[in-house]
Formats: sequence, structure tokens, C-alpha cells
Amino acid sequence: MNTVKICENGVQAQEMVNQLTAEGYDKDHIYLFAHGEERSKDLTDALDTGNVGISEQGLVDSVKNIFNKRGDELRSEFEAVGLSKEEAAKYERVLDNGELVLVAKK
Repeated sequence: MNTVKICENGVQAQEMVNQLTAEGYDKDHIYLFAHGEERSKDLTDALDTGNVGISEQGLVDSVKNIFNKRGDELRSEFEAVGLSKEEAAKYERVLDNGELVLVAKK
């Protein structure tokens, strides 16, 4: 089961991570997405949430994402954490607007 939350900034993201962990989600299974790669990495590190890596994507997709455009990479990562192609496209557009997306898996 996936829970998806949209927020505007790191403060709201921290509040949502706290809420999700209080609901029983493990921080390693909460993934934070931002359109900017550095912003995404910085917030993931600061909030101590999970990283979408080889274990979620598999080796081939992880290597492919090195060469993909950021939008393609984000859609691939959304799908790797359990979202459908349609959901991945929808939330990638949310990121285009400067918002953040949290995906939590149980």
C-alpha cells in the first residue's frame, strides 16, 4: 500500500514524515522527491528518508537513469516505489511546479 503526500517545502515535508512515522511507516520506506536533483538529495539526507536505489529499481534501470533526462528518471523512480505509469506522470508534473512529493510504502 502506498501513501502519497504533496507539500511545498522542507518544513512541511518534515511534518509529513513525522506524521507518517507516527502512523507506523518506516523512514527507510518513505521516499522524498523534488525536481532538482540536489534539492532532492539534500532533503532526503536532512529528513533521513529512504533513497530509491538498486534494490528498488534494479541494476539495469539504475544505470539507465544515469543517462535519462530528469523527468524520465523521476517517473522511473516513482514506478520503482510502486506507482503506476499514470501516477508517475501525474506526480512528475507536480514536481515541475516546484512542489515536493512523498511516497510511503508499508
